[in-house]
Amino acid sequence: MIEGVQKKKLSPILDDRGYLMEILRADDPQFTLFGQCYITTCFPGVIKAWHMHRYQEDNITAISGNIKLVLADLREHSGSCGELEEFFLGVHNPMLVRIPKGVYHGFTTLGNEMAVILNITDRAYDHDNPDEVRMEFNSDKIPYKWTVKNR
Repeated sequence: MIEGVQKKKLSPILDDRGYLMEILRADDPQFTLFGQCYITTCFPGVIKAWHMHRYQEDNITAISGNIKLVLADLREHSGSCGELEEFFLGVHNPMLVRIPKGVYHGFTTLGNEMAVILNITDRAYDHDNPDEVRMEFNSDKIPYKWTVKNR
């Protein structure tokens, strides 16, 4: 596992009214600080990658649909430098993934349904000075192919 990454299995509580599912609590080991909470969507066939934050940590889950979340550790002083990690999460596998600062990440929708992704960060987004480094999804710096693996 990439150094600093944490995952938490989410457990929906179902009753006759619907379900409730806690995502992140202040007493979870994944929680550090609260910065902001937002949702983003991803249409089928779209790849939203790569980006990383120098200071911000992300806590990502898919609240509708399913995604493949991929992490790439390019941090020179990390014990897991050079490692890639895939997570499959969403309605069929409820999970929260904590992404430490400095780790590149991206995702794509699985299936034919738009995915809705919830991100809870430990820093608020600064529109005047964004903490974001971007790289093309097919960059040679990250040896990852965003293709479906037929098995």
